[in-house]
Amino acid sequence: MKDRKAGGPKGQDARSLETREKLLEGALRTLVEQGIAKASARAIATTAGVNQALVFYHFGSVDELLAAACRHGAEQRVARHRERLRSVGSLTELLAFGRELHEEERAAGHVAFLGQLLAGAQAHPRLVPATAAGLDLWIAEIEQVLVRVLAGTPLAEFTDPAGLARAVGASFVGLELYEGVDPAGAEAAFAALEQLGALMAAVEELNPVARKAVTYTLRRQSNRRN
Repeated sequence: MKDRKAGGPKGQDARSLETREKLLEGALRTLVEQGIAKASARAIATTAGVNQALVFYHFGSVDELLAAACRHGAEQRVARHRERLRSVGSLTELLAFGRELHEEERAAGHVAFLGQLLAGAQAHPRLVPATAAGLDLWIAEIEQVLVRVLAGTPLAEFTDPAGLARAVGASFVGLELYEGVDPAGAEAAFAALEQLGALMAAVEELNPVARKAVTYTLRRQSNRRN
């Protein structure tokens, strides 16, 4: 007897979701393995193992599929690391996590994927909002960490966690791409960031009187700039 449930709307919805997932994963793999210039409907469908027409049925265009894949990929990566980020207790730990994340993302091909998206967004305007949204997912998580680790330190009064989170995010994006042309320079940059983390840790360990002195000096410098 035919399974009415499997053949009805619910079964169709499940198959539709499965097809969309295949197309999203296929688009991500195509970008990593072949680059955005070769991310055609045919190439993505072949990678996904589905009919080419389904690209347009589910997403309307290749650009819309690539934009959705960008958001999908970022959501996956952020979700994978969210618990670890929320356990970070210091700037030093955040920078150490950033280095580990960089190594993992590079090995998985996601650095190359990010490079393709950033390059592609210049020629494909529809990718710009999705690329920015994907980066914003990371920045939001980093901002939460910065608010937490800076609270109670002399720097809390003088830093903008939202702006600093974007600076950190941009730095890591730049370093990931820079490493492809100058690995030694990228390593030196990572080392410099870690030195800043160590400096922050040293400030946190100061006694109360010294911390007040640091806060006073920072406030005076801030007032001079304003």
